Amino acid sequence: MNVNKTALVIGGSRGIGRAIALRLAGSGFDIWLTYRSSHEAAENVKGEIADRGRSCELIPFDVSSYEETETALAARTKESAPDVLVYNAGIARDNLMVWMTKEEWDSVLSTNLDGFFNVTRTVLFSMLKAKKGRIVVVSSVSGQTGQAGQVNYSASKAGLIGAAKSLAREVGKKNIFVNVVAPGFIKTDMTGDIPEDQILPLIPVNRLGRSEDIASVVDFLCSEEHMYIHGQVIGINGGLAM
Repeated sequence: MNVNKTALVIGGSRGIGRAIALRLAGSGFDIWLTYRSSHEAAENVKGEIADRGRSCELIPFDVSSYEETETALAARTKESAPDVLVYNAGIARDNLMVWMTKEEWDSVLSTNLDGFFNVTRTVLFSMLKAKKGRIVVVSSVSGQTGQAGQVNYSASKAGLIGAAKSLAREVGKKNIFVNVVAPGFIKTDMTGDIPEDQILPLIPVNRLGRSEDIASVVDFLCSEEHMYIHGQVIGINGGLAM
């Protein structure tokens, strides 16, 4: 693989994002890794990427802010387009709709969905100019099926699916491939409070997913030379949703 290939991983300091960044580094990508506030975790990932012989540039900013996103990415992407954009930023503020606060709704939608617009709008022109690129959006099974107590989260993740499908129709002729991965229950900090004994009977393969399960599919979508997958949602959920 060309040593100059670069992957911009949004939300790459922990969990699924970390696994994606490491897997892409292992496939020969240099990494631009963004995060909001987990400085120590991001530095650790940078060290792990260096151990794999690739470079990692840390870019801290809040994706929910259009201004911060522009400041962090506009000049950098104007110089050269990343070969890959992985949008993995996401937060959850679970509550039943009847008790959900406006802050719980707004914070989840602004990070998970507005952030996608802020980042992709800033990066896209450079990809169009280069006439190549891969965009992978990390959604969720919650965006496909809905989950009680996650009206805000499910809305944001379903919105990402619709946005990615529409974008795929816009940019496919420019050799930019856009796809979505939709993880199920994955063992991360975000799912630490989920009672496994209640969840496992719902999953045919009888285990929670690992971050590496997601990273392997993202890596394929980003690095496979013979690519004809476009505008698709790939469920990675152990059979939870079929």
